[in-house]
Amino acid sequence: MKLLARGTSLFLLMVGWLTSSCQQNGVFSTTQLDLQTETISTEFKNPWSFAILPDGRMLVTEKEGELFILENGVKSEPVAGLPEIFVRGQGGLMDLELHPSYDENGWIYISYGSSSDGREGNTTVMRAKLEGNTLTDQEVIFKAEPDSRRGQHWGGRMEFDKEGYLYISVGDRGARDENPQSLENHSGKIHRVHDDGSVPSDNPFVNVDRAVASIYSYGHRNPQGMALNPTTGEIWTHEHGPRGGDELNVIRAGNNYGWPVITYGINYNGTEITPLTDKEGMQQPVTYWVPSIAPCGMTFITGDIYPEWEGSIILGSLKYQYLHRCEMLGNKVIMQEKVLDGFGRMRTVRQGPDGYLYCSIEGKGIFKIIPVRS
Repeated sequence: MKLLARGTSLFLLMVGWLTSSCQQNGVFSTTQLDLQTETISTEFKNPWSFAILPDGRMLVTEKEGELFILENGVKSEPVAGLPEIFVRGQGGLMDLELHPSYDENGWIYISYGSSSDGREGNTTVMRAKLEGNTLTDQEVIFKAEPDSRRGQHWGGRMEFDKEGYLYISVGDRGARDENPQSLENHSGKIHRVHDDGSVPSDNPFVNVDRAVASIYSYGHRNPQGMALNPTTGEIWTHEHGPRGGDELNVIRAGNNYGWPVITYGINYNGTEITPLTDKEGMQQPVTYWVPSIAPCGMTFITGDIYPEWEGSIILGSLKYQYLHRCEMLGNKVIMQEKVLDGFGRMRTVRQGPDGYLYCSIEGKGIFKIIPVRS
């Protein structure tokens, strides 16, 4: 049954992906839109994330531990006031998120690797305010435990919902047999907290003995994409599978997403992780990818700039270096296609206040995506 499921997934990818994102004279053609890219800045090595401030400036994180302001294409000196960043493997200075009431309170949320001893670390979230080129009023509001010496699977994505709760992803930190299915640690989970880091009283495991109270869902491997569905108000994530089995999920309170008890992936050496792709009490993904596309970054498309894509999900592919569009009908993916095929390792994609899509690409920089209309 597992082999059939994998084969079906691969078949669906082959017939469902419309790989028409060909480039000619700087124009990328897709099924519904022709697109061009506008270079915002090429002065970044590994821009893990960015946030667009109301005045149009961008904050950009470099994974190796520096934060910059980008204004009219000009990169600032490193922003002062960051804590010491623990950089190991896939971890370092990661995501940025603005408070929904940023105009009133100025809070900026930053996820990063932190360590108490310089040898082990885990995903941490702080909030701070920006004054000139300096962070002030720094507060650590979340720290995942236990720390680990391993370099993989930090998660690190953040998103606010419509009620003002902050969701934080933490990967399994490479300990798949210990962390994702245990409620006694932070790793392999999606967490929900108030904007100050305190735990909501209605979180699903608040009254469960020895459970980490901030856990909202569990059984995750490495969620590196998170977005609010503006229509339903639900939080969606995607996560890296092993060799195959990347997943797109709707996150709901208390749900177990199965890793590593169920998966559509296999070990990197080709051996089986589990014979199961489904199990009672564990959630099936909205869709999954075999082979893996290595998804990263995620947003829902709204507004007038890309009306043909209204309601679609756009996410990045690190492995195959393109943007990936999922056309949605409710909570179902009805078509998938490549966008900007071969443009680069997409780390973050966001829709800015101006309605345009922006993406950060490892080794290339920050770019704006513009429809070409006759």
